[in-house]
Amino acid sequence: MVPAPLVFSTNSYGYLRDEICKLGRLERGQVERRTFPDGEHYQRICESVSGRDVVLVGGTIDDGATLELFDLASTLVKYGADRLTLVIPYFGYSTMERAVRAGEVVTAKTRARLFSAIPPASRGNRVFLLDLHTEGITHYFEGAITPRHISGRKVIAAAAREIGGEDFVLACTDAGRAKWVESLANDLGVHAAFVFKRRLDETRTEVTAVSAQVRGKNVVIYDDMIRTGGSLIHAARAYADAGAARLDAITTHGLFPADALEKLRSCGLLQRVVSTNSHPNACRLQDDFLQVISVADILVDELRAP
Repeated sequence: MVPAPLVFSTNSYGYLRDEICKLGRLERGQVERRTFPDGEHYQRICESVSGRDVVLVGGTIDDGATLELFDLASTLVKYGADRLTLVIPYFGYSTMERAVRAGEVVTAKTRARLFSAIPPASRGNRVFLLDLHTEGITHYFEGAITPRHISGRKVIAAAAREIGGEDFVLACTDAGRAKWVESLANDLGVHAAFVFKRRLDETRTEVTAVSAQVRGKNVVIYDDMIRTGGSLIHAARAYADAGAARLDAITTHGLFPADALEKLRSCGLLQRVVSTNSHPNACRLQDDFLQVISVADILVDELRAP
């Protein structure tokens, strides 16, 4: 009998590893960790992984977490993992997927190349990436690693229906996500809307129009990623000015650095923000305004797929 996959995680993603193991009835792997006085890190894989199908869960939420993920992945292969699957719920630098000005570093590509350099396990390496900002990032992975872009559509649709009810408008923050939102709105049998923006300079934009009738409607705004919340607040204000009766927001990746969540709360436009648990910050900050939903079942389904 082939043993079930052994699931490890980086330090920040233990919560998601535990959910995946519970839902999928998978074995949890442990990592011993210590930090030396000079800031260097000690890590040791506690279980034998020889001949095992191994899963490693970890988002590239900062440079330290990225190197931790790379170090652990390389070590799991060294000690005999039969197949390695990286589950990256949040892929950092996904908005830096192309160079706009000469000399810019395309960090999404360099990070993909880093993970492509992990030595191949006997049956190969895979990487699962959730709701990438740009789907083309999968093409940056090279060699023995096989990327798979996973959609959080199922949990986003369920959350939108719960918030909006039977009759609402599914909206987005700009025209860039309009096609995705329109497709989801069609599946839900509701209308879609987006805002038109005009760029004022490198840091400022202004909304010039709303694409659909939202007066008197509940509007649920989807944005794949919320960082500072500025784009979301501008869009929410445009929908409010157009007569929306209620505004809520849903995101796959809730980063909420510094006081971003408080800015969203205090703007007075949004009743609630819903985020998946793809980023540990969302889990840490959840309260009566920020609701967190899990993507663990989606990830378990993908791990069970051929």
